[in-house]
Amino acid sequence: MRSGLHYYLEQQFNSFHNFPIETNLDNLNADIAIIGIPFGDPYSMGEASNDQAFAPTHIRQHCGRALRGLDRYDFDIGGTLLDGKDIKVVDCGDVVGIAKDVAGNHARSEQVIRKILASGALPIILGGDHAIPIPVFRAYEGRGPITLIQVDAHIDWRDVFHGVSDGLSSVIRRASELKHIDEIYQIGLRSAGSGRPEEVEAALAYGAHLIPDIELQEIGMKAVLNRIPDGGNYYLTIDADGVDPTIMPAVAGPAPGGVNYPQMRTLIQGLVKKGNVVGMDIVEITPSRDLNGITAVTAGRFICNLIGSAVRAGYFDKK
Repeated sequence: MRSGLHYYLEQQFNSFHNFPIETNLDNLNADIAIIGIPFGDPYSMGEASNDQAFAPTHIRQHCGRALRGLDRYDFDIGGTLLDGKDIKVVDCGDVVGIAKDVAGNHARSEQVIRKILASGALPIILGGDHAIPIPVFRAYEGRGPITLIQVDAHIDWRDVFHGVSDGLSSVIRRASELKHIDEIYQIGLRSAGSGRPEEVEAALAYGAHLIPDIELQEIGMKAVLNRIPDGGNYYLTIDADGVDPTIMPAVAGPAPGGVNYPQMRTLIQGLVKKGNVVGMDIVEITPSRDLNGITAVTAGRFICNLIGSAVRAGYFDKK
């Protein structure tokens, strides 16, 4: 079923944890809205045809292993997911993607996120490649200042790469140009990607906090959290290749090391407690490379940690 900006496949679609499907974003009434953005801005025909477009569906299909049921005790969050509270979580399906209309895909994505934010719901976005946060960030216009937290193996500061300015290698550069994006923390950097010395220099000139994986492993995630000012509005963007490949192997650019699950749990729950998490995305999952669905299960666990900790922090308590 299509509704102009987004859609779900009525016969094949499994919502995240069987939460209600909501396709009317103009009258959205929810505390948390899950939305898939199953595309990006590719650099080549091979990337245009890769299966990251199936990642939102892949995550949804394996979410039952991430949380066995809403009535089950989850030791990572200290109880049931919604803690017995009247919290409304909905799945809004996927943003409509048209292969020959990359600009239109971005515009539709931005419009969808703007509608979700206008409703007061917390958006959780399933990518897609790491270009999809660019329109998401733009949708937060007027809602700053926002502290951007990135988990990634790569810094993504290229201005233009292979002639593309809104691609996955440029996502943090584009974010840095937005007035409502303030401090940027980049966690888990390792190995080599598209970044050159000049991109590192640009990031440092902006004031980005670059935290290589080796430093993270030496000081721990709690020390990293202590560097992030309290009381902020935080947006968390998670590139799957920033995570330990033993728990997220389904990526296009795997590298040894990375942020492990306990560290991700500490980061997500720590951000929720120290301020206001205003959104989160999980991107760069390549389903055909997954092993026993563990990447999708891990993504589901990240989402459960965000929802469960936000519920316990009183994010959705009715005034």
